[in-house]
Amino acid sequence: MPVPPFAVHAHFPDVAGWPPYHAARICEQDRAGLLAAFARLSADARYTRFMAPLRELPEAMVTSATHPEPDHECALVAVSESGEKDPGGRLVGGARFVAAPGSEVCEFAITLDDDWHGVGLARILMSALIDTAAARGYRRMEGFVLTMNTPMRRLARRLGFADTACPDDPTVRVVTLPLGQKAPVDEAG
Repeated sequence: MPVPPFAVHAHFPDVAGWPPYHAARICEQDRAGLLAAFARLSADARYTRFMAPLRELPEAMVTSATHPEPDHECALVAVSESGEKDPGGRLVGGARFVAAPGSEVCEFAITLDDDWHGVGLARILMSALIDTAAARGYRRMEGFVLTMNTPMRRLARRLGFADTACPDDPTVRVVTLPLGQKAPVDEAG
């Protein structure tokens, strides 16, 4: 399947005193930023994202994250620009989807720097992932979210995802979104 160009490589305006940032596809040059971003995550944020108490990212995960397979993966990063809170800029968020080759379903994951929650960055990254997955012809996007991860579940609902119990694990919810049709987006998210 041909890979359409990524629609978001843009600078976003200053939000409530935060420095501007841009989003782009991840690449090998983001490796150090990825490791630094992981090191800044709280233990709770790591557990919420990886559903395990990771102290460091395994090398295979770092390599996979910075070298997505273009035919069935997409990985985006948000990088802050220099500012009072982020001198020199830093990787402040990442979002990705992965699909088995030939599948019509892709699975998403997203992580934000603890300091960047609540400014709309997750919505922007998720919207870019959704648009990219739909442009590539995927029919459904899904994610596995801890039941206690209320902010992610709320964002998913605002983006049009259905939220159902995981049949194999009561601590996990499955959020799903049919692609190819635009769901109304709640601007408050």
